[in-house]
Order: sequence, then structure tokens, then C-alpha cells
Amino acid sequence: MKNLKSILTALFIMAAAITSYAQTSAVNQALTAYYEVKNSLFAGNAAKAHDKSAELLTALKVVNASQLSTDEKTTWTSYAGKLEADAKFISESNNLSQQREHFSTLSKNLIEVVKKVHPSQAAVYQQYCPMKKAYWLNEVATIQNPYYGSQMPTCGKVAEVITPSN
Repeated sequence: MKNLKSILTALFIMAAAITSYAQTSAVNQALTAYYEVKNSLFAGNAAKAHDKSAELLTALKVVNASQLSTDEKTTWTSYAGKLEADAKFISESNNLSQQREHFSTLSKNLIEVVKKVHPSQAAVYQQYCPMKKAYWLNEVATIQNPYYGSQMPTCGKVAEVITPSN
């Protein structure tokens, strides 16, 4: 009987870990979609930013907060609506300047989520543009400024490296 209890407890813990991992993967998919929006803005391509932010919005809606850990759930529920609102605005706009403005708040909020949820299996680079006084996330350490694109592609610095949790 004790062995059965131990086995059931172990299975329950494994199931909870798998569910939590699946939701962290869902957040990781949203982060990947965010990078696509960032890359589109860096390239100065408003139409592509429009399309990629629609994909980001879909990825954000897939995350099931109830399956995250308590701390992750608190963070996610605090920011999900804000993330969705900015992604929606960018997906409904073809104006590069307006898209970049909403990308700034989208980035600010996603940075808070990434710091708590640690969705990526790789380092995430929080970068800062002193001209815009705004941050963004990047999948590489090389500066790719989404706020000024070809005007000032390397304007900025790596402010922080967010490492994956073990």
C-alpha cells in the first residue's frame, strides 16, 4: 500500500511538472513570436510586423495560467491583458511609428514576464536604446534596434542577460 501511495505521488508530481513545462513552452512560443515582431520592426517592415504581431497575439492566448507555478501564474495574470492589448494594436496598424510605440510597452511588460517565468532554453538579452529610453528583448547579444531600424541599427546596449532557469 505504501508503495502504491509512493508511485501515485510520484506520478502526480511528474504530471504537474509536465503540465508546468508545457505552459512554459507556450510562453516560450510567445517569446519566439515576439522576436519575429522585433525583427520586423528592426527591418522597418510594418506589414510584416502587423502579421507577426497577430501570430504573437494568438501565442499569448494559448498560455493557460492555471497550469503555471503560483509565482508564474501571478506574474502572467498581471501582464497577459497588457501584452495582448499591445500585440492587438500592432496587429491592427500599418503605421511603423505607432507600431514601434506600442512595441515599447509590449517589451516593458514582456520583460517582467520573462524574468519570472524564464521560458527560454537560451539566454534572453534585455537591450536598451538610450535615444528612445526604452528596452526590448533579443535572442542574440548583437544590438538590433527595433525603434530606429536602419536609421540607427546598433544604437543601444545589452542591459541584462536573462538566463534560463534550471
